[in-house]
Amino acid sequence: MSEIRLNKFLAESGVSSRRRADELILMGRVRVGKKTVKEMGIKIDPEKEDIFIDGKKINIKKENIYYILNKPTGYITTAFDPFGRKKVTDLVPIKKRLYPVGRLDWDTSGLLVLTNDGDLTQRLTHPKYKKEKEYFVIALITNRYPKSNVKYLKKAFEGGVKLKEGIAKADKVDLLDQNGKKISFNITLHQGWNRQIRRMCEKVGLEVIALKRIRIGKLKLGDLKEGKYKKIEEKEIKKLFL
Repeated sequence: MSEIRLNKFLAESGVSSRRRADELILMGRVRVGKKTVKEMGIKIDPEKEDIFIDGKKINIKKENIYYILNKPTGYITTAFDPFGRKKVTDLVPIKKRLYPVGRLDWDTSGLLVLTNDGDLTQRLTHPKYKKEKEYFVIALITNRYPKSNVKYLKKAFEGGVKLKEGIAKADKVDLLDQNGKKISFNITLHQGWNRQIRRMCEKVGLEVIALKRIRIGKLKLGDLKEGKYKKIEEKEIKKLFL
C-alpha cells in the first residue's frame, strides 16, 4: 500500500470522519509505531507502520457499509452516550460499528445516514461540498407574525434571515398548506447551523411543531417507516457523491 494521509487512513478504517481524526491527532491520542503524533497532514504507510488510538491498534477496513434510518424523535444522534439516553444506533442493531453522518436534533425526525465510511461522512457534512438537505415543516403562526404576511414566507426565507452566525438562507421553499394558524412547507438548504430551521422560523414568528428531514442531496427518505432502517444500494451511494 502506498503512503496516505493519517486522517484518511483513520477515516477509511471506520474510526471517525476525517475532521474527527484531525481532532484525535491534535489531542495526542494517535500513535504511529512508538511515536505519538500531534501534527496533521503527515503521511503513513499502513503496511509498514502500526497505528494506534488510545493504545488500541487500528486496522484498515476492506468493506464499507451504508444504511439509512428514518429517525424518530426522542433519539440522540450519536453512537455513544455516557448518560444512557436512547441513541440512533440502538435502532440499527448490526454487529459492525456504525456512525451517524451529521446531526438530527433530539426533537427532529427523518432521514439519517449511518456508515463506517469516513470519506462519505466528510463529503456529506463538510460545508465546502454544499450538500442540499430538504425538510418538511409544520409550524404555528404566532401573534408576532402578521397573518397578512404569510404569503411572503417564501420570500423571507429565500431572501435571508439574520442569525448570530450570519445570514441564514433557504435555497428553496415550497408552501404546501395552511389551515388557520397551522402552516406546512418544505424547505431546502445547504447551510447546517445548529437548530437553524427552528431559529429561522422563530425569527419570522413561526413555532415549529414538527420537523422532518426528507432528502440529502439526491438520496430521498421515500416510504421508509419511522424507526426502520435499510441498507443503501451501491447506485444510491454514488448519488451521495454527486
